[in-house]
Amino acid sequence: MRELKWLRSAVGVNMPGLIYGTAWKKERTADLVVKAIQAGFRGIDTACQPKHYDEPLVGEALHKLEEHGIERETLFIQTKFTPLSGQDPRQVPYDKDATIESQVNQSFEASLRNLQTQYVDSLVLHSPVAPRALLMKLWGAMESIQKTGAARQLGISNCYDTKVMRQLYADANVKPAVVQNRFYKKTGYDADLRNWCSNHGVIYQSFWTLSANPHILADKALRTIARKYNKTEAQIFFRHLNQSGIVVLTGTCSEQHMREDLGIFDFELSADDLKNVSLLLNRA
Repeated sequence: MRELKWLRSAVGVNMPGLIYGTAWKKERTADLVVKAIQAGFRGIDTACQPKHYDEPLVGEALHKLEEHGIERETLFIQTKFTPLSGQDPRQVPYDKDATIESQVNQSFEASLRNLQTQYVDSLVLHSPVAPRALLMKLWGAMESIQKTGAARQLGISNCYDTKVMRQLYADANVKPAVVQNRFYKKTGYDADLRNWCSNHGVIYQSFWTLSANPHILADKALRTIARKYNKTEAQIFFRHLNQSGIVVLTGTCSEQHMREDLGIFDFELSADDLKNVSLLLNRA
């Protein structure tokens, strides 16, 4: 395997081109995170959202990894603040009656405790909130955290409206460095948003990349390209996205698939093959 490719965000944070996602892993979270990092991953995505993530078990994994000589400083750790609408009412990790600023701070303090770390590399807003005034209050609380150095960069997830992204970017003092979205046909694969991000130095992260695209993986053209490189269809798709500047999140529970995912750095697609995979997205 070639060395894992790293990108540098607009605020100078190094981010691996492939990140391991920890949603829905439940009691298997710690074991799978350890396996992913030992396989070669260096980026972990989580959230302070007990409904879908077991963030304390990510912290347990990080502690185990340190015992095996993999230091926290060598990893990219990304967590999220999840607004009340995205939380299970029975497991809200902050005071649901507090101000939005206090909710952000309480959630972030919980994340630091959960992860057993003094800082995260990336703090992401799990989804936009409305109205705009509320969004900016929330973002202002995240900016205050970033300015202390406890979160090295900020981002937003599940933001599919380019207008919302443009407005946030214009109004923010600390600009979003990443946007993390579901990568699927319904939104046209965020073509307009990704173009805007590219022009403004915002790194696009994709999730649900394989699950939402079985039609792409089954396409005859993609299978032909996979045979040409002696790679799987998933590896071709991931490599195409990576060479297009997209950071891919993968949450596989299979150690074989972990190795295959990391194997995308063993080869490069030709310009023609990049174009051919792009055409699949354009006509999907």
